[in-house]
This record gives sequence, structure tokens and C-alpha cells, in this order.
Amino acid sequence: MGNLVDNKFTWVIQNFSSSQSRVVPSNQFVIGGCKWRLLVYPEGFNKSGDHLSLFLEVADPRSLPPGWSRHARYLLTIVNQHSDKISKRNEATKWFNQKIPGWGLSAMIPLTKLHAKNGGFLVNDELKIVAEVNVLEVIGKLDVPEESEEETQVTQPMKKVKVDYDHVESNDLMINETPPVSELMDVNGFQVLPSQVDFVKRIFEKHPDIAKDFRPKNPHLRKACMNFLLSLMETLCQPPQKLSNEDLVEADNALTYVKVSGFKVDWLEKKLEEVKKKKEEEQTGEARIQELEEELKDFKQKCLDREAMLEKEKAKVLTARAPLTLDDVI
Repeated sequence: MGNLVDNKFTWVIQNFSSSQSRVVPSNQFVIGGCKWRLLVYPEGFNKSGDHLSLFLEVADPRSLPPGWSRHARYLLTIVNQHSDKISKRNEATKWFNQKIPGWGLSAMIPLTKLHAKNGGFLVNDELKIVAEVNVLEVIGKLDVPEESEEETQVTQPMKKVKVDYDHVESNDLMINETPPVSELMDVNGFQVLPSQVDFVKRIFEKHPDIAKDFRPKNPHLRKACMNFLLSLMETLCQPPQKLSNEDLVEADNALTYVKVSGFKVDWLEKKLEEVKKKKEEEQTGEARIQELEEELKDFKQKCLDREAMLEKEKAKVLTARAPLTLDDVI
């Protein structure tokens, strides 16, 4: 079942465990004047067999006109139907276009955790997924006029679908055509979108030698490398509690990519290590807080027990202090 309300699309996949498909797509839904869909790989995008993969994709990307591009922030959630606190989430801000129409995580949730008995992710063999999308910037015409967006609800049992994305290699993106040069601006030899100009200028002002040894000359490759750098920096700016360990692994991979391309990013490497340390401290702190809360709970219970014992002893003392009456003596 798919249900769209405001900027949130809820998708319930029925009979999930019986799936024989490599990829399961949701019905299309419209947010921000754009048509979207979700793709789930029950055994992993790379057929690893140990993680479920989840992606948000522009619907029918091969039909998009040249230059079509959308900048969007999204939050993908695999809902734990017993406790929302342990739901698995992936949040990011990305550009979607013809060559990169989809983003997400190839290692969204371990299959052992997903299929765990009474784990809460599969209830009555139904998997619940929620996608929240906020379109920030639009280049090209809207797919659907804003006023035509309506709440839709459909029943969607498990079905077999063939999707040909075998040529895709990246772990977290799915399929990049650079917008026409007229829609781009040059910053130190790199073609960037208008919304990126100020940020890229600030990078070069603070790190003037960042591209001193940059090797690619092709403008498309240069733009792709810059986008990788900007996406990495966006990731590092997220609060540690919103970053998963998988996010940090992918940040490491992105850092390696931009370094191999020739960007001088020693400063960014230090920032990544700083974020990793903060994440480790956050996780350690969370565990310690839970431990202290349990200890405090036990301590409070002991205090209550002691108070009850104290009241009993006081009652005994009062009884003992009561003098005998004349009738008692006689």
C-alpha cells in the first residue's frame, strides 16, 4: 500500500519474505511537482546477501529532457513497527538528474536484523517504508503542476519487476548528465550550479591550493568530482546523531575518491576524523547514559524499598513505646 500525505510517502510491502525479485519498486508519487518512486533490493543492490538496499529515484529517468535537475533533501525510513526509536533512517541532500536519478544506501539494514523474529521490522510479513522529500531547487520544467498533487492510496502486493541498472557501480547512487553550460557558472575552472557558487568560492578562498594538483581536464569529470566534494562536506555538516556508521564508511570512500582525483583535502580528512570521534563519543555516551539510567532506576527502587522498611520500623517503635493500660496490667 502506498499513501502520500503532504511531503511524506508511506509504502507498505506485503508478503515481503516471498519476494523472488532482485528489485521491488513502489508506485510513483508526486512531491514538489516531481515524480518519484522508491526501489528496494531485498538481498542488496550488489547481491551481497547481507543487507537490504533502499533508494529514492526520479521516476522514468530515461525520459527526462536534457538539463533536468532537482536539488532535494530526503529522509528514508525503514520503520520498526514495535519501536520507532530503532527504525533505520538515511537522510541527505542531493542533486537528482538524468545520469544520477537515484540516491540512498546499499547497506540500509542488515538482513539478520530485518528478518529477526519479533524484531519489529517485519510484522505479518509486511515491511513499512516512509520517504520524506523536500525539493529545494528546480532546473527544468516541473513533471506535474503543484496544484495537481493529490493524496493517493493504492494496494501494492509483492510483484516481480525487471529493472536494468547493471551498469551502475557506486554503492549509494544509482544512475549524470551535466546541465547545459548556460545554466552553470565557472568558479576557478569548475562548472557549478548557481546555488553552489557562493559555497565553492568560500572553499577556494579558505583553501586556495585545493585544486593545485587536480588532474582531470574534462569539464564533466571536473564537475562530478566537485559534486563529490560538496556532498562529502554536506555529510560532515550533519549532526552526529543523524549519521550512521554506514554513512561514515561512505564518507571515507568519497574522501578517497576526491584525493585520488587530485584535490588537496588534508583539512577535510582531519574534519572527517573529528566527526568520527564525535560519533564514537556520542555512541559511547548513549551507552553510558542508558547504563546510568538503569543503575538510577535500581537505586530509586532500593530507596523506595528502604523507605518502606523505615516506615515499618517506625510503626514497630511506636507500638513498643505505647504504655500498657490498666486493663492490660490487670
